[in-house]
Parts: sequence; structure tokens; C-alpha cells
Amino acid sequence: MKKQRLMIRTVILLVLGIAVAYTLYQNFTKDQQIEVKVGETAPDFVLTDMQGHKHKLSDYKGQGVFLNFWGTWCKPCATEMPYINNQYHQFRDKGVQVLAVNVSESKLAVTKFAESHNLDFPIVIDKDGQVQAAYGIDPLPATFLIDKNGKVVKYFTGQLTEETVRDLMNQIKP
Repeated sequence: MKKQRLMIRTVILLVLGIAVAYTLYQNFTKDQQIEVKVGETAPDFVLTDMQGHKHKLSDYKGQGVFLNFWGTWCKPCATEMPYINNQYHQFRDKGVQVLAVNVSESKLAVTKFAESHNLDFPIVIDKDGQVQAAYGIDPLPATFLIDKNGKVVKYFTGQLTEETVRDLMNQIKP
């Protein structure tokens, strides 16, 4: 009986210890995340697209950039992708570019997703999660509007409608 109580107490203390350690870990790692604020210059990055071309955010100066963070497993992301693609066709010749940053998935999974949704805007993969961390992304989908000067104009999290995508792209049209 005493051994059983000792065992239960030990398990309870162990669970409490793990909970405290987890809470401390979350607090310390959360503080390390950088949040990009409206009005600030968007953090520059270089990522490679599905065709092997490098995309450097600062190379898009002079154009508006619709920067979307997404994942193939994310249902709201899958829903908004065709809307983004449709509006990309309407706005790319008006100085608005789309950069879709996939968060750490395999090239095969992203390629299959892009093909099944007929996406033809640039899709880059953030393999090590550094860009996601630099922008403080959580949850997905997340969209940053970046103006022609490289400043963040707006940050939107959650699923976008086609009308919203059109309105957002109009806001960053140079």
C-alpha cells in the first residue's frame, strides 16, 4: 500500500515537473520570436521556388508583394489558394507579386498540391523555418502585404475570400 502511494506521488510530481518545464520552455521560445509590425520594413530573405529559382524579397522593391505563409495540410490555406491564383493573374501586370511561403514541407508534397490546384505563382519552401520564425507566423494561413518600398502595410491571419484577396492586392498596387 505504501509503495503504491509512493508510486502515485512520484508520477504526480513528475507530471507537474514536466508541465512546469514545458511552460518555461514556451515562455522563453515565445520571447525569441520576432513579430513584424505594420509600418516596419519586412525582413529580407532568400528562398528557392519549385523550379529552382531564388527569390529574394528585396528584389521586389518597386512592386507590391502579397506574402502568404501556408501548408498543404491547412484546410483554410487550400481554400484560399485558388483565389490568390485568380487575383495573381489580375494583378501581376499591375505591379503586384505573390510569394507563397510553404512552411517546411517536402518538395514532393508541395509540387503535388500546386499541380492539383493549378497554381502558377511563385511557391517557395521555408525548409528550416527561419522565415516563419522571423515573421512570427502562428497560426496558418498568414498574409503580409508589403508595399513598393518594402514596408509592411497590413498583416492578416485566417482564410481569405476572393473579394478580400482582390481588396488586399489593390492596397499594395504601386
